[in-house]
Amino acid sequence: MNLIIRILLTAVLVMIISHFMPGIALQGTHGLSSGNFMTAIWVAIVLGLLNLFVKPLLVLLTLPVTFITLGLFLLVINALMILLCAKLVSGFAVDGFLTALLFSLILSISQSIVFSLTGGNK
Repeated sequence: MNLIIRILLTAVLVMIISHFMPGIALQGTHGLSSGNFMTAIWVAIVLGLLNLFVKPLLVLLTLPVTFITLGLFLLVINALMILLCAKLVSGFAVDGFLTALLFSLILSISQSIVFSLTGGNK
């Protein structure tokens, strides 16, 4: 049940951020807001799966670079996860790398705030 709530909260955050942030497009299949929410749910699911399976591999492969940059390269990996998600989910588009980097930062910070307020880590 906790996983479903986290996915729904992430989808809502994706919708809010994409609404206010230029360079992020979230379009439903029929152009309706409910279609946008379904696309946001797919974005949340795909991002969760990418973070579960692909991100650890990338972190392991880029460990020397991450160590040299004192962990800042993890921001690049997060942006790459957003760009890969944009390629996989139709209806979700990101203009470029810097937009993906900013989107991943805002999403991570807002997820931390929302999950701590809702007690999602308990």
